[in-house]
Amino acid sequence: MRESLLLLAALALGTRASGQAAGATLSNEERALVQHVDAENARSIALLQRIVDINSGTMNFAGVRRVADVLRVELDSLGFTTRWIDGASFHRAGHLVAEHAGPGPKLLLIGHLDTVFEPSSPFQRFERLDDSTARGPGVIDMKGGDVVIISALRALRAVGLLARLNVTVVFHGDEEDAGTPLSEARRALIDAAHGATSAIGFEDGSGDPRLAVISRRGDESWTLRTTGTPAHSSQIFQKEVGAGAVYEATRVLSEFYRQLSGERYLTFNPGLALGGTAVRVDSTGVAGAAEGKANVVAEHMTVVGDLRTISPEQLARAKRMMQAIVATHLPNTTAELTFDAGYPPMAPTAGNRRLLTLYDRVSRDLGLWPVTAVDPSKAGAADVSFVADLVPMKIDGVGLSGHDDHTTKETADLRMLPVQTKRAALLLYRLSIKTPEASDR
Repeated sequence: MRESLLLLAALALGTRASGQAAGATLSNEERALVQHVDAENARSIALLQRIVDINSGTMNFAGVRRVADVLRVELDSLGFTTRWIDGASFHRAGHLVAEHAGPGPKLLLIGHLDTVFEPSSPFQRFERLDDSTARGPGVIDMKGGDVVIISALRALRAVGLLARLNVTVVFHGDEEDAGTPLSEARRALIDAAHGATSAIGFEDGSGDPRLAVISRRGDESWTLRTTGTPAHSSQIFQKEVGAGAVYEATRVLSEFYRQLSGERYLTFNPGLALGGTAVRVDSTGVAGAAEGKANVVAEHMTVVGDLRTISPEQLARAKRMMQAIVATHLPNTTAELTFDAGYPPMAPTAGNRRLLTLYDRVSRDLGLWPVTAVDPSKAGAADVSFVADLVPMKIDGVGLSGHDDHTTKETADLRMLPVQTKRAALLLYRLSIKTPEASDR
């Protein structure tokens, strides 16, 4: 963590030292954008503090709605058409969607309103640690990213450039704990993605502003259920009894490891395993109970895990191999493997690389550092993945930098707020003028 903070400090100093060099590469409109972001930085920090101080744990529906109300006022003042999508059909608070119909190519911006900190958490308030850092629930994941969106759009409006943007903003109310059915919970995002040329997610990413995300592994859950013939333990392995449910589950897991563990970006983790005479797993798949005796052959075993893949092709191949392994049983046992769809993968396509190249150019033209892609093994699932097959160019992880998200030490580097806002505003402006060729997905 100390190395990360030193790096961010050095980068922040570098942005001030490079200001004059940046001016030579920016147009008059772009210089005006940069100047407005600096002039409005205190207002942006105040907005960040205001929404961080509102508890919006995913299941605090009223709190999620209150954050949406604050951001809705901001978007309304910029001339967006806003609407609240009620989440009753997917058992969550809902989503805020805002649209601005300009003549440029359609752009999709993605954020979320909720955090992992419910009202029962002791971590509830924004706290300034010093002039450059602040701690608070969701300050980087991802209320900081939401403020980057609002502040970038505000800068574009102030200098007369927002009128050209054709942009839709989707703020989900359930990113940290997605509602069910998932198809319904992400319907608004998928609908908004149609016709978009670029999608930008403002998650905090790796915490290093020299990196951005162009590929995310998808996440599906799986459940393995095995059965055996109950009998006295002295008869296990006999023809009439066989191997029992626990040995069958062990065989399957061992073969998963042997046959699939060497493939890059593919992981499959058994996180819960219960075996015995009777097994009960609750509907969430995170808790349960088992009963059995050492002298009784186990009749049932249930294993719950997740599967992470880099592309739809890798996902399909892994599922075929896993099912083939399950299909071959030990004597007198059965096995069944089921999957529950989760977050889809976002492969590192040519279109995504083109958008990263444009973002890198923006950063360099601002006198900042080059930007390269995060190793996808270090990038978790996120909402941008739901539009992976619908939008030619996608990038994520360009929100507010910091560290320790999802913990009570979640901290933002406030020096990066104007930096990330400038990069976002300039990227949106350039995308509104001309979209790079992105036919190769």
